[in-house]
Amino acid sequence: MNSIQCTTQHHEHHNRVPAYRTPTRHNWLLIACLLAIATACILISPAVAGTKYMAGSPELTAYISGTNEFGPGDSVPLAVVIENKGTNEYKFVQSGIVDRDDLPNTAKFLKVTLSPGTAPILVKSDPQMIGDLKASTTSTGNFMIKIRADAPAGTYNLPLTLDYTYLYEAEQFGMETIQYLYKHVNENVTLPITIKKEVKTSVLSAEVAHLNAGAEGYVTLEVKNIGHEDGKKAILKISRNDNSPLVPVTSSVYIGDFPAGATVTSKFKVSVTSDAEKQVYPLDLHAEYENNEGDVVSSDIETIGMPVGNKVSFTVTSLASEMKAGQKKVITVVYTNNGGAPAYNAQARISAVDPFTSNDDTAYLGTIAPGETKEASFEVSADKTATIKEYGLDSEIRFRDALDNTIISDPMKVRIQVTPDTTMTDLFGNRFVQCSIVVILIVIGYLVYRRKMTPQ
Repeated sequence: MNSIQCTTQHHEHHNRVPAYRTPTRHNWLLIACLLAIATACILISPAVAGTKYMAGSPELTAYISGTNEFGPGDSVPLAVVIENKGTNEYKFVQSGIVDRDDLPNTAKFLKVTLSPGTAPILVKSDPQMIGDLKASTTSTGNFMIKIRADAPAGTYNLPLTLDYTYLYEAEQFGMETIQYLYKHVNENVTLPITIKKEVKTSVLSAEVAHLNAGAEGYVTLEVKNIGHEDGKKAILKISRNDNSPLVPVTSSVYIGDFPAGATVTSKFKVSVTSDAEKQVYPLDLHAEYENNEGDVVSSDIETIGMPVGNKVSFTVTSLASEMKAGQKKVITVVYTNNGGAPAYNAQARISAVDPFTSNDDTAYLGTIAPGETKEASFEVSADKTATIKEYGLDSEIRFRDALDNTIISDPMKVRIQVTPDTTMTDLFGNRFVQCSIVVILIVIGYLVYRRKMTPQ
């Protein structure tokens, strides 16, 4: 009995079934049950919900950011803010609905165009592409506008065109397909702007007197108020334009009331820098006044052109004077006015330096008109040790301009040629002197001879 059991046990050990054996019919039934349970769980579990909006559309409004008051002649950037106040009225959340890519209240591909309408302005900017504008958001379009210089005061409405599309309807087919239907909208809104009343100057005529480089002169302006504001306690003011050589000396003139359409004439004193050329230079003008609200304001600056004449300048046009070393002599110098204005009460002066001296170095010339020449005489002495060569003495002219201002010219050179002292050479070179010397020598010789021959 024990032997049989041992044998049996040994047999079972060698015939044990491996771990990866072929499924039995029982196992197939178990797998099928599990699949059925999983399918049932899927079917009875809730599906992922989607969102659908049944109604809604964009609602766009626009307004100007910052001030909307401008003056005639202004060039200003206009910032236009577009706001979307659109809402979605009915929202459904339900299984089987596929979410939409766009919302009905989103303005898509928004383009904004600003027009002048009947307003006296010029729109210098092209239409602005804003893109998509979602609900409860804003975007800004920037436009450059120019108010006409003669624009009447008042309030004007600028048409603003809003061009966009939005999701009008989305129709779902099955669980995977949606057909989008969009609607195109082109609507207008208005932007109110106000053109303010203000004084605006216009120079009708300008006259200049004695306006030359390096001197002072007058500018007389005839000015008209072409604006629509009646200025009170008005003051006309001129000012230097950047680096213009025109520098106001008398820059303000009180004109009092300056109503619209009125004309006034004012005179200003102006100096011109010495480096100016003969040409037209800019000068700025504006009015300072009290407006109807009692505020002190300034009109826009108007730039005008003023002609400037040549600077008063002189040159020495005479030839070099000659004098001998050790000689005292009166030299004559000719001066010419090469400038564009007369020189009044002119006085010429030379500066005598070694080897020259002078006790009379100033000469009165009087008035020298443009292109006119005047002569001056100076008594000059040259030292005996002066080198034989040409010298240049500094000379200048002091004069007065038309407004009695003292002006000193640029330095000039007076040329003097020093020559050798030939007095003795000229004396002995004279034939009469030579003959006289010969006669004297003969007489002296004869007297000496007679004296020797006379007995003692």
